Amino acid sequence: MGMSHKCVQCGSESAGWSNHGHFIRLSDKKHFRRFKCHECGLILSKATFQKCYRQKKRKLNPRIFELFCSGVSQRRIAKLLKVNRKTVARKLIFLSAQAKSKNQKIFNNLPLISEIQFDDLETIEHTKCKPLSVIVAVEKPTRRILGFRVSSMPAKGHLVKKARKKYGRRQDQRPLGRGELFKAIAPKIKPQAIIESDQSPHYPEDVKRHFPEATHLTYLSVRSAIVGQGELKKIKFDPLFSINHTFAMLRANINRLFRRTWCTTKNPLRLYDHLELYTYYHNELLLKKSF
Repeated sequence: MGMSHKCVQCGSESAGWSNHGHFIRLSDKKHFRRFKCHECGLILSKATFQKCYRQKKRKLNPRIFELFCSGVSQRRIAKLLKVNRKTVARKLIFLSAQAKSKNQKIFNNLPLISEIQFDDLETIEHTKCKPLSVIVAVEKPTRRILGFRVSSMPAKGHLVKKARKKYGRRQDQRPLGRGELFKAIAPKIKPQAIIESDQSPHYPEDVKRHFPEATHLTYLSVRSAIVGQGELKKIKFDPLFSINHTFAMLRANINRLFRRTWCTTKNPLRLYDHLELYTYYHNELLLKKSF
């Protein structure tokens, strides 16, 4: 087979297999040889060990990946590619798992980072009464996304009473999300790094706990501009431009994060999957020339 594999049923090495004919895969007309395991009699091929094993529409994966990261909704992807919406939903989960593995591998190979910025982006889970927070950390010079976490949060302002009456008390998981994110990226952050954020009173304690030797610089939040999905600021020089520009790109390229949209997140896990997919697209394709 060209490389060593183990039988998926009994675990025997491929050296103990014998040739057992061949077949042509219908989805892409590729030719594969079959093998028979001497231990359990299972029939295998090289296709058995591929990530897209048993997918009938594997040729659509690259196109679906691009559309998901280009502001297109799941329903519109299904319509454009003439497939069922369930197919697109399953592809999101599959492609996200592949992207997550690649993102982690790339992150592990990064050199130590000396400057980062982080902040929270707010969105909703089906209704404004159930808001979600997405905390994102980026490398300041390159705007590379280093990591993110999705956390639930209680409603604010005039929606508090309505949200509690309809959905009960909603737990604030933002501190837990920040802690998980900081713990995940800490191995790649220099001890004396410069960490920048806005003046949220909840940030300093978490930064001090996970990065005790780092310098934490905070900046006053200013009024947002109309451009950039409301994430860019109305000032000539924005000290938090890297994180704010990244948020603007997230809102422009992930359909469920658009402002004033009817495409919302029904399940926070799918938002996490979508962000994982976009992180790979953002870092390895959109910002490729920056590295």
